[in-house]
This record gives sequence, structure tokens and C-alpha cells, in this order.
Amino acid sequence: MRKVLALLVILTVVASALPALTQDMVELRIRWYNDGNEGEVLRDLLDRFEADNPDISVEIDTVPYSAILENLPLDLAAGEGPDMARVTDLGGLAQYYLDMTPYLSDPAYWEENFGPFLNWKRLGDDDSSIPGFMTQLTITGPFINRTLFEQAGVEVPSDMSDSVSWEEWAAASVAVAEALEIPYPMAMDRSGHRFAGPAISMGAMYFDDMGHPTVMDEGFRNMAEIFVNWHLDGTMHPEMWPLSEGYAGANEEFANAELVFYMSGSWQVGQFSEQIGDAFDWQTVPNPCGPGGCTGMPGGAALVGIGATEHPEEVTRLMEYLASQEVLGEFAARTLFIPAHSGLSASGVDFDTDLQLAKDSLGVFVGQVGTLEQTAFDLQAYAYNRNVFNATRDRLTQAMVGELTLDEAIDRIQDDVDTALAEVSG
Repeated sequence: MRKVLALLVILTVVASALPALTQDMVELRIRWYNDGNEGEVLRDLLDRFEADNPDISVEIDTVPYSAILENLPLDLAAGEGPDMARVTDLGGLAQYYLDMTPYLSDPAYWEENFGPFLNWKRLGDDDSSIPGFMTQLTITGPFINRTLFEQAGVEVPSDMSDSVSWEEWAAASVAVAEALEIPYPMAMDRSGHRFAGPAISMGAMYFDDMGHPTVMDEGFRNMAEIFVNWHLDGTMHPEMWPLSEGYAGANEEFANAELVFYMSGSWQVGQFSEQIGDAFDWQTVPNPCGPGGCTGMPGGAALVGIGATEHPEEVTRLMEYLASQEVLGEFAARTLFIPAHSGLSASGVDFDTDLQLAKDSLGVFVGQVGTLEQTAFDLQAYAYNRNVFNATRDRLTQAMVGELTLDEAIDRIQDDVDTALAEVSG
């Protein structure tokens, strides 16, 4: 009987302690998408963090990239978002970010190492908030299937010149496709962001003298006309833009050697390393040139805290761990991402791959940073650039399918942007 009573007392004490133990454990949720293996790498890093911080557990809610673009803004507006999220619409969602500054142990570290990119995540006159860090710096640019060029006996244009025009790349890609009966000479991600680099290269200004976004210039129209016509004559993948909604890519076609030239960006290196490996020689080539330069677009994804979180201190503690130079350096090395961190840029990253094709591609993308035009940086930093990108994507698609003339499409892009900005300004 005494043993039974003692056992009951122990059980009562344990039961009374359980609510307190449960209450002490904080669960954080990260809304995340993957380009390659970064979710797997993140989980490994989080496991180590949890081992050293037993009062915090972290769950990764992995969703398609389209859900980050389309669903996350709705959830944040409704106050139903996660504690943290990986985002690419950096300025467009800035109103929902957590300013970690009051909770950071060393705000100066963030300013020193992430300073140039913090403004991408700030609104208006804000020049001091620290909402998160870039998980990677991305540069848009083209990949080619070099093996197809060799099999077709067509010279790779960038082997012969440092400045290759869009028209020269198109002619060479079509020649390869016709010689080998390849379905698609060229493709570009269905994204206004991806289109912007080529447009700037053709002379698009994107901002007027007052700093207002505009597409009403000769450079933008010239690239738009070339681009729409390439979809109509089969130079560009004839289905991806016209038959898709939202974002779409041609990763599968490129990996299956059905595509000669693919305009995408540096985030694909990790994925192609896994999907293609050395099955054929894939190569990053410099951005094609025009009268406005030879530029792609900078960009990237950021992991940000969400202001509505009930656990800002724990979010900040996790962010400090992930953004530390050692941990972020490991993340970059294992994911084959270019870090947006001045310390790592100075020290370098020993990318964790034996695949020379991947190392060469990353080297080309790093080299492209110096060719980016200022307009490209300004457009990436513009808080409402998503309005420009989405209107460009949707209206040019309408021109491709015959719903609008090219001039009507450009007028509609401008109207869409002006209307969106008027709504924002109230």
C-alpha cells in the first residue's frame, strides 16, 4: 500500500509539472520553399540548434514556390502567417516583417555583413530595421547545353566574343535545335524579374526622372517585341509563357536535353548538379548584350522574421545562429548558393562539390556581379517591383496569345503599375 501511495504521489507531481514543461517549450514554424537541397541542409542545422537550445523546437513547412508568391501574402495580411518565412518579394512584404534590432545581441554584425541588402527588405524612410538575412544572393543568367552545340557542330558564341547579343544567341540556339531536332531552342522563366535583365540590356530605363516606374521607353519596347515574336516563331518555348499561370520554369526540359539555351539564374546550379550531374556538359554563359549593357538582375531569397510572431526573442535567437558566419558559410557551401555576406565574400566559400561543371557555373555567376547595371540594382531594391514584374509577365503573355497588340500590352503594363501604386499610396 505504501508503494502504491508513493507511486501516486510521484505521478501527481509529474502530472502537475507537465503543463509547465510544455509551456516552456516554444515551437517556431518556418514557411519554406526549395530550389535544390537547401531544405535538407537547413533541417540538419536546425537539429544542431535544437540540441543546444532545448527550449525551442523548429518546424519547417515546405511549400511550392508558387505558394510563397501567392498564398503567403494572403496569410500574412490575415495575421495567420508563420514565425519566419523564406521570401523573394523582399520589399513587397516588408510591412509584415519583425524588426529584430531590440532583441539582437550584436546589431552591428548585421549592419557590417548584410548592410547593402538590408535596404531591400525595408520600406520608405526606414534605414535601421533588421528583419532577417539573405539566404543567398542570386544573379539571373543563361545556361546552355554545350554538348548539344558540339553534337550539332555549332560554335558556342561566347567562345568567340566577350559581348554576344541576344540575336546572336537566338540564331545559334535555333541552328542547334534544327540540326539535332531538339524541341526548344530557348526558354526563359515565366517571370517579369527574369525579363528585366534583358530589357535593361536593350536600354529599358524602368524609372522616369521622378523615380516613378515606367515601361514607356524604346528599350523596353524593343526587348518586348523581340521576346513576343520569339514565342510566336518557336525560338522560345512556345507553351511555357502562353499556357502557364504565375511562375513557370523549364528545368525539366533543360535537364532532359530538350532545350539548348535556358535563361534562369544561379539558384539552379545546385538543382542541376543533382538532376543532371555530368550526364551532359551544362554551362553558365555571360548575360547577352545590348545597347544598355550585358546585365542580368540581382536578387535572392531572404529568411525573415514575421512581426506577428508571439516569440520574437526566440525567433531572433534562431536567426542569430543561422546568420552567423560559420553556419551561413556551411549553408552556402552545401547548397552551392552565393552568400550575400561581406565576411564570407572576403574569405571565400569552399563549395561542397566535386562536380567541375557546378564550380565553373558558380564562378561565372560570381563574375557577373560586376556587369550588373545600376538600374538592375535600383529595380531590385524598389519596394513595389513585384507590381512591375507581374504586370510585365501577364500582359506580354496576352500579346503572345493575340489578346492584345504589343502596344496595347505595354500600355496595360503601365496602367497596372500606376493603379497598384495609387492604391498603395491611398
